[in-house]
Amino acid sequence: MTEKTERPERDGDGQPEAGNARLSAQDCGSDTAGAELHLDRFLPYRLSVLSNLVSQALAEQYQARFGLSIPQWRVMANLGRTAPMSANEVAERTSMDKVKVSRAIASMQAVGLLTRETDPRDNRMVSLKLSAKGRRIYEGIAPMALAWEQEFLSVLNDREIAALDKILVILDKRIRE
Repeated sequence: MTEKTERPERDGDGQPEAGNARLSAQDCGSDTAGAELHLDRFLPYRLSVLSNLVSQALAEQYQARFGLSIPQWRVMANLGRTAPMSANEVAERTSMDKVKVSRAIASMQAVGLLTRETDPRDNRMVSLKLSAKGRRIYEGIAPMALAWEQEFLSVLNDREIAALDKILVILDKRIRE
């Protein structure tokens, strides 16, 4: 994981020159001996900030129209695609804290967006699925979310989108190892 690549040419401010965005392992913080931590180039920080900004921007759309929080939307998106699921499965798929998932589920159940059914063979197991009301909201949000994603990615060409997807798959696999 510490393999080095050739460093990109830098402009007067020390930033990679335009058109040469390839980062070396050193740029990503792999050469740590005596290195300073520059958050604007530290990949975990950049991914976290970008993720938060993307989530917030999309949340503005569905919060205003449907009154859902980010955790509620994540629960709904998972149940809309794969149901029934347990609360633990939702927490695993979303990488959200179990307490956040439980609160989202409780609030969604309170307003009739999902149903909980206890497994008759094991009273400890609860299956979650969207109610008819929850399904209608999901069917309204899903196309809106896809359109938002398309607009967000419109600054990239097809090749860049494919490369981004490939990189995300590789990094996801790496972090899970």
